[in-house]
Amino acid sequence: MEKCNLCPRKCNIDRSKNVGFCGVGNDIYIAKVMLHHFEEPCISGSLQARGSGAIFFAGCNLKCVFCQNKKISRGAYGTIHTPKTLANIFKELESQGAYNINLVTPSHYTRQIIEALDIYKPNIPIVWNSSGYESYETILSLKGYVDIFLVDFKYYSDTLALKYSKAQDYLSNIQKVLPLMRNIQPKDTFKDGLMQKGIIVRHLLLPTHIEDSYNVLNEIKRLIGYPILSLMSQYTPMEEYLYKELNQHIRPLEYKLLIKRALSLGFDKIYTQELDSASSVYTPDF
Repeated sequence: MEKCNLCPRKCNIDRSKNVGFCGVGNDIYIAKVMLHHFEEPCISGSLQARGSGAIFFAGCNLKCVFCQNKKISRGAYGTIHTPKTLANIFKELESQGAYNINLVTPSHYTRQIIEALDIYKPNIPIVWNSSGYESYETILSLKGYVDIFLVDFKYYSDTLALKYSKAQDYLSNIQKVLPLMRNIQPKDTFKDGLMQKGIIVRHLLLPTHIEDSYNVLNEIKRLIGYPILSLMSQYTPMEEYLYKELNQHIRPLEYKLLIKRALSLGFDKIYTQELDSASSVYTPDF
């Protein structure tokens, strides 16, 4: 595509000739397709259930130093697809009994995904599983296509966003797109315990940064009230990082305090994790 400005990076480049910050050009790179059992229960069901139809796209518009999927997020990895073959993947996952089509890190392929959904729109929910670092125009273009927004709210501090993800404007962008996501899907609806439409806001607690997590909770409440929260304790050091504070798991007390703060603010629909989820066992094998 010419002059790609799908995300807040605004690379403004021709992706048929170059790659942007996301590390990919026009081709769709898919690292893995699977029935995934380790999302929130209303997305993937129980461990014995059929699962969420996850499509892990390669490339990413963030460069999180602690990324668990660094193997696929730093550029072109996996098999090349067209919108037509992507539509066929939708059909195949649906035929396998997937509860939804779970588009993981999809932002830089938005136009191709919309083209694929125009070819074939499954009769199961479409999940937009993203980092939250999105442009307003891109999210607006998803109206009528996406049923569930499964979105991260990573940082309140611009200093941390720049330091860990090279995204100094993270907060200002999510302040625009989170209310838009809620507007596109104003109600959370369920069938047999599985989400059909709505929004889930995820937040990963980072070691030593609980104050920033408190600020994230305050901002979520200010922006959209009381959505379903997913407070994650799964932070796992995958290598020796430059920033020493990241070379450790979170402390159990920190996570308990975060849950307590969420409850005190009035959030009453919260997914939490067992602390043993902080393991590379739960990272897909790419």
